[in-house]
Amino acid sequence: MTAAAEQRLRTLQAHWQAAHDKPEETPENTLRALWSAATGSPLSAVAAAAAMLSELDEAAERRLDDLIGKRLAGTPLAHLTGRQHFLGLELLAGPEALIPRRETELLGQAVIGLAQSRGADGPPGIAVDVCTGSGNLALALAHHVAGLRVFGADLSEDAVALARRNATLLGLADRVEFHAGDLLAPFDTPVFHGAVDLLLCNPPYISSSKVGAMPEEISAHEPRLAFDGGPLGVSLLARLMQDAVRFVKPGGWLAFEVGLGQGPAMARRLRNDGAWDDVRELIDGDGAVRALLARRADRITGDNG
Repeated sequence: MTAAAEQRLRTLQAHWQAAHDKPEETPENTLRALWSAATGSPLSAVAAAAAMLSELDEAAERRLDDLIGKRLAGTPLAHLTGRQHFLGLELLAGPEALIPRRETELLGQAVIGLAQSRGADGPPGIAVDVCTGSGNLALALAHHVAGLRVFGADLSEDAVALARRNATLLGLADRVEFHAGDLLAPFDTPVFHGAVDLLLCNPPYISSSKVGAMPEEISAHEPRLAFDGGPLGVSLLARLMQDAVRFVKPGGWLAFEVGLGQGPAMARRLRNDGAWDDVRELIDGDGAVRALLARRADRITGDNG
């Protein structure tokens, strides 16, 4: 690393504030990612960690210093580079949708495993991803599970446009179809009723009263629609669990991320609903429930019977 690069690294280190939701970002790979962006070859923090630093001309050095200044002022790295890594994929990122987080890979790995196991017993079937945002979960599924038909939807037209650009970038536009609409509304047709093998969702789950206390790097740069979950933070989750029964086929799965502290109550709700016969809690490295899986019962019992 050159003396100029070392000086820029020290500048980042001196002002560094680690983000708990983006543990992959360090001063070192942030510098590498911004350096790559300044040369016109943008990379995510993960991809940049292994990248070689190329020579910069004067114009590129000015671009780099401008990018470093914006990062230290609070602009998310993924917005400056236009890239974010998720489950092996380099995705386009921007203010149109929530930046994919490492914590969501827990849900992503689980649903990929479910889809692969179903595919081993026959055709992988249909997956529907609602609140798709940049399309990260839908596209990871399609990338890792051959033959799976994947559909995504988001209330935000801007997010859907970004998801479609990601599908094109990854060569998956012919296998993943994105729609704009409220939760499951774009799929409320007989074609999808009782026909979905895997219904997944990373919903907004922050209570409205806590949005103002979120770090400015999130609240000032990412769309509120992507994280405001209503007065209690579970409004969308409640709708999802209620509506999912009409869409998920017997033996199929509902899978969704939850906020800190929400998992146990949501799991109890699913276990008390006769529509689901196998509810699994996914635990993160800190021992918190961060996602739930629920298998659709062959026969509905209990309150829904």
